[in-house]
Amino acid sequence: MTIPATVTGVSGRMGRMLVEAAKEHPEIHLTGATERPGHDWIGRDLGECLGGAPLGLVVEDDPLEAFARSRAVFDFTSPAASVAHAALAAQARCVHVIGTTGFEDDHLAKLEAAARHSVQIRAGNFSLGVNLLCVMTEKVAKALGPGWDVEIVEMHHRHKVDAPSGTALMLGEAAAKGHGSDLAEAMDSGRHGQTGARRDGAIGFAALRGGDVVGEHEVIFANAGERVILKHIATDRMIFSRGAMTAGVWGQEKKPGQYQMTDVLGL
Repeated sequence: MTIPATVTGVSGRMGRMLVEAAKEHPEIHLTGATERPGHDWIGRDLGECLGGAPLGLVVEDDPLEAFARSRAVFDFTSPAASVAHAALAAQARCVHVIGTTGFEDDHLAKLEAAARHSVQIRAGNFSLGVNLLCVMTEKVAKALGPGWDVEIVEMHHRHKVDAPSGTALMLGEAAAKGHGSDLAEAMDSGRHGQTGARRDGAIGFAALRGGDVVGEHEVIFANAGERVILKHIATDRMIFSRGAMTAGVWGQEKKPGQYQMTDVLGL
C-alpha cells in the first residue's frame, strides 16, 4: 500500500526535487501537484512541465482539493504559503512536511494551531548529516560550556532570500540548548562598524551568499589557544528531498502535533 502525496510549489527548485524524490520512493505515490493561482503550469501535465514524458497528473491551483486526495503533503514554499497550507492540511488530516524557512513569530503561532489537528513535521534541514550535526553541536556546547565562544557560518546560493538559514538557526538552537540559554537573547548577527568586544555567551552568525552553493554550515567553538570546528557540506539537494520523504512515511499514524527531523531519525 503506497501513500498518496501532494507536492506544493512544484515549479520551484525544491518542488522539482521533491517530485523526483516522490517518484523514486517505493512507499510514496504522487497524486497531487500544486502551484499558485495564475501560474502558467496550471492545467498542464506535470511531466510535460518538467520537460519529460506525461505523468497523467495535472498541476492544480486548489491545494485543498489536492490535499483531500492525499495522506502526505510536502511543502518547501514560502512562509505565508506554508501557513495557509498548514490550515488546509489540518482540515484534510494530512501529514504536513514543511521545509520552508524564514518564519516569523506570527507564522509559528499559526503553524502550532494547525498542528493540533494534524501531524506537522518541520525542519530547517531534512538531511541526516545536518541533524546529526545538530545533536553533536548540543553535546559539544554542553561539554565545553558557555566559556567557549560559538560562531556559526553558513553559505548558500545567491538566490536564497532568508538569512541566517533555517539550518544555521537549528544549529544555534542546539548550541543554546547545550549552554542552557535562550537563542533569542544569545543571538548576535549582522555585525558592522564599531561593535565593541564580543559579548559573553553570545552565539554569532555569519551568512554568505554566492554562486550555486547548495549548503555549507560550520559551527566554531573558540577559546584561548584552541578551536573545535564541526562542519557539514551538502552537494546535492536530493538529500533534503529524500529526507522529507522519510519524514512523510514516518508521520503516518502518529498523533497530531509538531515534530522535528530528530524525532523521525530517533535522535
